[in-house]
Amino acid sequence: MVKEMRIDLNPSSLHKRHHVFVKFAVSFLLLGLAFRLFVSDSIRFSSSVVETPPLVDTNSITESPPLSSSSSSSSSLPAQAPSSGDLLANESQAFPNAECDIFTGDWVPDPSAPAYTNASCHEIEGHQNCMRNGRPDSGYLYWRWNPRDCELPRFDPGKFLDSMRNKSWAFIGDSISRNHVQSLLCILSQVEQAVEVYHDEEYRSKRWHFPSHNFTLSVVWTPFLLKAYIFEDINGVSSSEIQLHLDKLDETWTEQFKNFDYAVIAGGKWFLKTAIYHENDTVTGCHYCPGKNFTELGFDYAYRRALKTVLNFLTNSGHKAFIFLRTTTPDHFENGEWFSGGTCNRTAPFKDGEVDMKDVDIVMRDIELEEYEKAAPVGAESGVILKLLYTTRLSLLRPDGHPGPYRQYQPFTKDKNTQVQNDCLHWCLPGPIDSWNDLLMEMINRGIHQ
Repeated sequence: MVKEMRIDLNPSSLHKRHHVFVKFAVSFLLLGLAFRLFVSDSIRFSSSVVETPPLVDTNSITESPPLSSSSSSSSSLPAQAPSSGDLLANESQAFPNAECDIFTGDWVPDPSAPAYTNASCHEIEGHQNCMRNGRPDSGYLYWRWNPRDCELPRFDPGKFLDSMRNKSWAFIGDSISRNHVQSLLCILSQVEQAVEVYHDEEYRSKRWHFPSHNFTLSVVWTPFLLKAYIFEDINGVSSSEIQLHLDKLDETWTEQFKNFDYAVIAGGKWFLKTAIYHENDTVTGCHYCPGKNFTELGFDYAYRRALKTVLNFLTNSGHKAFIFLRTTTPDHFENGEWFSGGTCNRTAPFKDGEVDMKDVDIVMRDIELEEYEKAAPVGAESGVILKLLYTTRLSLLRPDGHPGPYRQYQPFTKDKNTQVQNDCLHWCLPGPIDSWNDLLMEMINRGIHQ
């Protein structure tokens, strides 16, 4: 049964109906526009990830021992790059007039070759010289960090050296800081070869000079940044507990600090080691010291105490330096620790959401963010530029960038089934850590123009 439609010819009624029709038309257009934007964003997002193997459990707490050696050898750069598909065509557009969060982004395929190889750079330590040591895959070399809302320029070694003429830089921290400074050295060596002018007895702290630019680059090995007595060999085997003074800085770096115009400072995994804590020259507790009659204070207590002491010194030293506080670096050991057969055999980055940070890394990262937020305004009042170099998340997504078993030279030549220790904390050179320098240069440019 069809109901009869009654037509009202009253002018006021027609006006009302016309008004309703206009509202409906506008609503329909807005709905269509919203749908188009949604689809466009969905396509762009879906094209910025790369397929990787299923995630396995990575809930382990570990610290790789300090690794130190040197070698010089050469090998040709493999010409293997991952397929980019539509990904490179859908990169985020640059917004030159607006700052974006350069630490939020994705690893995207990059067919261009790395800035250097172990044939063109002779500063790569043996344990990070993955190509020389026989790593068979090369896909890990062909990715770059891509912020989601802007373009991150490549590190320009010539521009960097020109801007740093008559300046001095220092990387202050543990073996990850040494890993980082070697990355920077290798990139800069494509413009000018540095001259090593100093090294300590163990070759952990070094200094280089670039004579054409009168530029000095240093690495200062101080794994706790605090005064510490460490009793372990080069392979991380301890003969006694570390004695750590939470209220005293390591003079190895503080006595040199006023010589540096720029400094990249970082704590790290050493705070997870067994240690006895001292304050006011008195034992106040420890971290993981079973059998000792000491209060278990935990590594988080020591790490916060250390950062407070370090940042207080930096912001009140009277030296107006440009300082980067680098955040913690996650490891990627799976199926064990560095000392119990843990491995890292992945060959591609994680996609966002495929991996979670370990609890210990969350704790350390949160402490770093909280203490930085307190210290930055204090530094600004005294003319100290303090910036947060947030490398944690982008590093978390790169399980493929570590030496793994190739921390040793050709480990499987004699027996492909031989058991070798893996390094899933430090980074191959060249490798993902090179992108940290892209971030540094962008932060310098922003700091100069603020």
